[in-house]
Amino acid sequence: MQTKTRQIWKVVTASSVGTMIEWYDFYIFGMLAKTISLQFFPEENPTAALLSTLAVFAAGFIVRPFGALVFGRLGDLIGRKYTFLLTLVLMGVSTFLIGLVPSYKTIGMVAPALVLLLRLIQGLALGGEYGGAATYVAEHAPANKRGLYTSWIQTTATLGLFIALVVILLVKLNMSDVAFNAEWGGWRYPFWISILLVLISIYIRLKMKESPLFEKLKEEGKTSTNPLKESFSHKGNFKMVLLALFGAVMGQGVIWYTGQFYAQNFLETKCNIEFEQSRTILLWAIAFATPFFIFWGWLSDKVGRKWIMLLGMLLAILTYRSIFKTFMEKTDVSAWNTKLETINNQKEIKTYGDSLIVTTTHLNFNTGAKAVMIESVTNNATKIEYKNKHLSSQTYWEFVALVFCLILYVTMTYGPIAAFLVELFPTKIRYTSMSLPYHIGNGVFGGLVPFIGLLLTTTYPSDPLVGLWYPIAIAALCFVIGSIYLSNKIDTNVVD
Repeated sequence: MQTKTRQIWKVVTASSVGTMIEWYDFYIFGMLAKTISLQFFPEENPTAALLSTLAVFAAGFIVRPFGALVFGRLGDLIGRKYTFLLTLVLMGVSTFLIGLVPSYKTIGMVAPALVLLLRLIQGLALGGEYGGAATYVAEHAPANKRGLYTSWIQTTATLGLFIALVVILLVKLNMSDVAFNAEWGGWRYPFWISILLVLISIYIRLKMKESPLFEKLKEEGKTSTNPLKESFSHKGNFKMVLLALFGAVMGQGVIWYTGQFYAQNFLETKCNIEFEQSRTILLWAIAFATPFFIFWGWLSDKVGRKWIMLLGMLLAILTYRSIFKTFMEKTDVSAWNTKLETINNQKEIKTYGDSLIVTTTHLNFNTGAKAVMIESVTNNATKIEYKNKHLSSQTYWEFVALVFCLILYVTMTYGPIAAFLVELFPTKIRYTSMSLPYHIGNGVFGGLVPFIGLLLTTTYPSDPLVGLWYPIAIAALCFVIGSIYLSNKIDTNVVD
């Protein structure tokens, strides 16, 4: 028994490390979206450049379902091990090459075209990775601990994001802003580092053996000859694909990307919190919340998967706007009713043409909070903005607690979902069948959250919270469908 348990943990570790590195590769692009937008697109319109970058970022998500079809088919035909070894190599190489693409200033429109191509390869690779890793672990795990063991795979997306944040922050803190944002500056280092991580993971995965259940099917000649046809032309199986998508994964996808990507982007661009604090708030929240992936996976083995996932969606629906409204209110400098210190007061005046004068004042408050006030005067109209806000210690930890809540919702919806998906489909077509709804729900519905959120706030600037209506609406629809049609029963026989 102990030997079998050790073997399972080796499988979990090998699968999780590789998948975590793939998520790291996939997400450093989004973490550096603001810098990348100025490198690979014209600088004249920063908002348009950022939208274009987020569109390229979203493109990687949109092609993930196609990767699920391509690599899912391979996984059900030739096996789990070699398929997600291939996806790892594709992800690592494409990520490394993004770090080598010259900027728009050097090669013009070829730069964003190359980045888009490499981003599409990333999306295809990730489309084949997750289903293979989750299936591989589930097919090694005992039925009564399937939620627990597969929940470790569920931590990899958030841990990959965590590592991406740490690497970017360490690079950023060890050089000036100019050096970091230069054409061949520090922002490229996280892309180059990925190749070392991938080589380590390849070494680990080469030592893995094929899934015992798949090997048994292969020996008996019962593997699928046409996984795509069997997954989607069979009425009963296709019904499960649709139910998985609209009753669970679609809502889980928007919760995941709102709680982590949209929140971080909101703190940086809408609340204007300085780079270091906006990143470390997310890092602390992730560190505190990540163990709950394991907890909810374990609990789902006891009480079922359905209501844990749906409760996470419901909490998000009910609290998103109030949480993000608190972010806005707490970063409103005009409401910081504290004594303003004039020490270290600095002013800089710049003239742009004949009409614009900008006065920048560095403000210090006796609570430890700081802000940069930018006063713009155009045609006798004065506009005051506050940038690079440094929160007081109390407000900082309040924000950590709020982001923790957002990520706790992520853990509730995401922790049990691998076991849930595995239990819906038979072994011979599982890789294909579970990968497609997962990557449509996460890659399309979830991956579009940052882009649609920014698009909505740009279109309706009077409401800074308007971008939240998209994830709220998707989660609400998924909650209704899941409540009515999902079963809370755990199928202990589907894998065994």
